[in-house]
Amino acid sequence: MRHAPPCHGHEPDGSQIMTYDQDSDRPRKIVHVDMDAFYASVEQRDNPELRGLPVAVGSPAARGVVAAASYEARAFGVHSAMPSVTAQRKCPDLIFVRPRFDVYKAVSLQIRAIFAEYTPMIEPLSLDEAYLDVTENLKSMEIATEIAEEIRAKIKATTGLTASAGISYNKFLAKMASDQKKPDGQFVITPKHGPAFVEQLPVKKFHGVGPATTEKMHRLGIETGADLKEQTLEFLIQHFGKSGPYFYGIARGIDNRQVKPDRVRKSVGAEDTFSQDVHSYDPAREGVQPLIEKVWGYCEANEIGAKTVTLKVKYADFSQITRSKTVPAAMPAIADLEDVIGLLLAPLFPPRKGIRLLGVSLSSLEQRAPVAEPQLRLAF
Repeated sequence: MRHAPPCHGHEPDGSQIMTYDQDSDRPRKIVHVDMDAFYASVEQRDNPELRGLPVAVGSPAARGVVAAASYEARAFGVHSAMPSVTAQRKCPDLIFVRPRFDVYKAVSLQIRAIFAEYTPMIEPLSLDEAYLDVTENLKSMEIATEIAEEIRAKIKATTGLTASAGISYNKFLAKMASDQKKPDGQFVITPKHGPAFVEQLPVKKFHGVGPATTEKMHRLGIETGADLKEQTLEFLIQHFGKSGPYFYGIARGIDNRQVKPDRVRKSVGAEDTFSQDVHSYDPAREGVQPLIEKVWGYCEANEIGAKTVTLKVKYADFSQITRSKTVPAAMPAIADLEDVIGLLLAPLFPPRKGIRLLGVSLSSLEQRAPVAEPQLRLAF
């Protein structure tokens, strides 16, 4: 896509929302839109009896996991990826609703259509969030905050659901900004305030810094963005490898990643470190469920199919193994992915040593055409 000459729109505080790409002088205006408690909000919208009540999307079974929690449930400390038994203990009146991914996807497509009224530069992260580059937009609007306000209003009018938005001059800060005024709000981080915003932020709050990396940073004495900014590029590369330059940049409010629409990655993955080493199958299967839902949500949002599943296992002594399975055709449903993960995970128990981390990745990705007729479950 060719871009017109940059337009230097101003935000309400007088600051320009812009950054400069490494290979051009084009300023950018990035909006990150994130639906509020998306799965749970859809369930409350469709079932009025659930409104105002603590709702968890997921299974109440012993090894179940909360996929999403309503704000009423969050008030009790319930959150996504929490074991269902823990959630029930925190909130005895919690109501569990089984996920309906077909419905969530249909609503997501409605939201995507609204985005497309403003820009073709849309990069979905999952069914409920996306980056938008509105530097040059289809409405010829100069102020990014006004674009975000219009989009949120249209989402509410079309779907009955609320969205929050972050507006900034790069993807990292737009993502961080969208968490600031949840639910049903928006927040802007300008170039004037970007570096200071990052400095005061705990590194555990950084998008892209998971529990394992947070723990490592803490061991190195890095607690906040200011601590991260004090480190040299050489130090960060030494300790964090290829992520070092990224951490060096975001500590200074710099992120030159582009918003990339309609991209098909070579792979997509997610991993998480357990708070305590795992020695039995049920807690391992429970812990891997949020990872399954995360990678599946990305594939659904981007109309991508996957044929190869890889399970990553890191043990207490930091040794690690991977186990993979490739199926003949792209998996049509999340239940198929769950089946494959079960097949890969079960033979590893009982383990010779505790498991500290599990990861799920999908590869052999391909853009898939819309399904005209119901598909049969794959046999494994």
